[in-house]
Amino acid sequence: MNKDMLEMDLRSRNLAPIPILMYHQIALAPPKGSPLRSLYVAPTDFRKQMVFLKRLGYQGLSMRNLMPYLLGKRQGKVVGITFDDGYKNNLCHALPVLQMLGFSSTCYVVSQLLGRTNEWDRDFGIPQVPLMTKEEIREWVNAGQDVGAHTRHHARLTTLDTAACQDEIALCKSELESVTDTPVEHFCYPYGDYSPEHVTMACNAGFKTVTTTRRGRCHADTSMLELPRITVARRTTRLALWVKLVSFYEDRQGTR
Repeated sequence: MNKDMLEMDLRSRNLAPIPILMYHQIALAPPKGSPLRSLYVAPTDFRKQMVFLKRLGYQGLSMRNLMPYLLGKRQGKVVGITFDDGYKNNLCHALPVLQMLGFSSTCYVVSQLLGRTNEWDRDFGIPQVPLMTKEEIREWVNAGQDVGAHTRHHARLTTLDTAACQDEIALCKSELESVTDTPVEHFCYPYGDYSPEHVTMACNAGFKTVTTTRRGRCHADTSMLELPRITVARRTTRLALWVKLVSFYEDRQGTR
């Protein structure tokens, strides 16, 4: 298959826009003034948001389960649910809600920091929070959820040389597969920071989808290796979430 055919094969074919939600921590926010406080969603708010999606008729899906819809093989009212970094509070607070509603999700995990904390944030004064252990990752998967790769050390890929980037992307996949004993086929660029070179590396590593932090819903002919998402922040109301899901608001933000 030549390069042009490969690029065509790696593009979405969904007929209607598909939103992919991006969460980080499902926990009470730290005190005012703490860095990145907006990335905390309170457990009660998360529950209300998921119930709201269910009442609107949406089915929450992991990236693995969302793929047939992105590829146009299935149609329905679906929304992708993703969590970045692999925080233990996702397991404690998000999983019971997802199970209650019959939703699946993908948690992007940093393979060399399992059971530790968000060490990549320490120099910025961001509170250190437990990440899931190997046993908890297996619990997450056994509960019907999916694990994706988020590099080995939450690396900012654009600051590393080619060899280091290849290790961060490819070895993260194999390391997580050894933990879960299941294929790890979905990847997320840490910080949303990447270049065309890293897209090629993700493709060569065997990832079927890759998500970014670029805002927007997934439209037809979107690269499956550069999928946009919708951030759900601490102050995102259910009305705001609905607007993000059904309107062009997020799409316009992503083109700025």
